[in-house]
Parts: sequence; structure tokens; C-alpha cells
Amino acid sequence: MSFMPLGYGDIALAAVLIGLNALLFIWLRLKLERQLVIAALRMLVQLSLLALVLKTLFELASPIYTGLAALAMVLFAGYEVLGRQQRRLAGWWGYGVGASSILFAGTIVTVFALTTQVRPDPWYHPQFALPLLGMILGNTMTGVALGLDTLSTRMARERPAIEAMLALGATRRAAFRPFVREAMRSGLIPILNAMSAAGLVSIPGMMTGQILSGVDPIEAVKYQILTMFLIAGGTGIGVVCAVHMAAARLSDNRHRLRLDRLKVK
Repeated sequence: MSFMPLGYGDIALAAVLIGLNALLFIWLRLKLERQLVIAALRMLVQLSLLALVLKTLFELASPIYTGLAALAMVLFAGYEVLGRQQRRLAGWWGYGVGASSILFAGTIVTVFALTTQVRPDPWYHPQFALPLLGMILGNTMTGVALGLDTLSTRMARERPAIEAMLALGATRRAAFRPFVREAMRSGLIPILNAMSAAGLVSIPGMMTGQILSGVDPIEAVKYQILTMFLIAGGTGIGVVCAVHMAAARLSDNRHRLRLDRLKVK
């Protein structure tokens, strides 16, 4: 069976589902129809622009332009992490913790994959580097946002218990440990669920796209397994770094709880 390219009419027909959902939301008074339409329009514009940018980058195959595109992706991911937290670190820390942890995790895992498993020539070719980085950043961003939000929310809620432990002589590390662990678990749950459900409940997006384009299912599975391992590795590194950085910021050298460094959205 040959792969059939999609026409604009096919996409417009699929968009009818968005309209039906919007009508359903209006009927149920969920007040989500506006957000749904805006999100759909943003996706349409962003992906269309992305296609044009990627086409140009693929033709240039320049390490400088590829690096600039990767940096822009990281900066936008850091902004998205900041926007998904109810309580966030005040000042530049609110953006810096998320962006730096995502940058660290995304760079390590992407370079590792490009130089050891995928091995394109050249290794930085944007056709391979940017899609891999995008998948890793997207999932790491979600994990980091959940981890930071859980940490700040739980520590604000359990302030009396934390301060009581500190008053009794506990170090900040000991007092914060249960909340740090809970935050890391929260950030890692999405990727753990995705790996557990892959192949039984869901067919992941990358594998689905390859199969629809005519790739042998065995090869599609190999690439999907590789991708899931890379995503899990990046998410784990990013969540651990972000949560520990935030926990350190919420205390000081005198082992005091510093919730004054949080800003409510």
C-alpha cells in the first residue's frame, strides 16, 4: 500500500472535529471553547512556520544556524515551564531554573544520541538534530513543570511542618527530602505512564508516522524504543536538576525555609 500525501482539504475536514468539540464545550458550559480555538490556531500557525524554517535549515545544514534554532527551542521551553506553575520562584530564578535544567538535559541526551546511535553525517545535521531535540525538550518540559509546581505547592502547604522540623534541629536537606522526592515522582509520572502504555494502550506518534509513511513496523519499533529511552533519560535528568535547584533556592545557608522567594501567579 503506497503512502498518500495529505491535501489541504483533508486537514480542513479533520478541523471539523475541533469545531464540534467547541460546540460541545459551549453546550456543557465548560468555558474552554475559546482556549481550544486559540490553541488550534496557534498550532496551525506555529507548525506551518516551523515547516518553512526546517526546510531552509535542512538546505543550509549549518552548525551555527542549527545551534541558534536549538537555543530558540530551549528558550521557548523555559518560558512554557514558567507559565505552567501556580507558584514560581521570584525574579530571574523562575525562568532560569527551568530553562537551564532543560538546556542541560536536552543537550546531553541529544548529543549522545547523535554521536552514538543515529550517527548522521555531519552529526549536527538539522534533519536529525532538531526533531530529536524537540521530542526530548517537549517531554522534559512537561516533567520539569510538574516537578517544580508540585514542589512549590507542597512546601507552601506544609510550611508549619517543615519549620517545626527545622526548629527541632533537622537540616534543610532532611526537612525538604519528602517534598523533593514527591516532586520528582510527579515530574516522572508522565514518561513512566507513556512507556508502560506503549504497544498495549497506544501506538506512539513517531512510530505511527513512520508506519503511515510506509516504513517496516520492525524498523519503526526500533526507532520508537530508542526515542522513548532518550526521552526518559532527558526527562529524568531535567526533573532531578530542576527540583534540586528549586529546593536549594527555597532555603539559605542558615537552614531556613524561604517561601518569600516564591511568587504566586
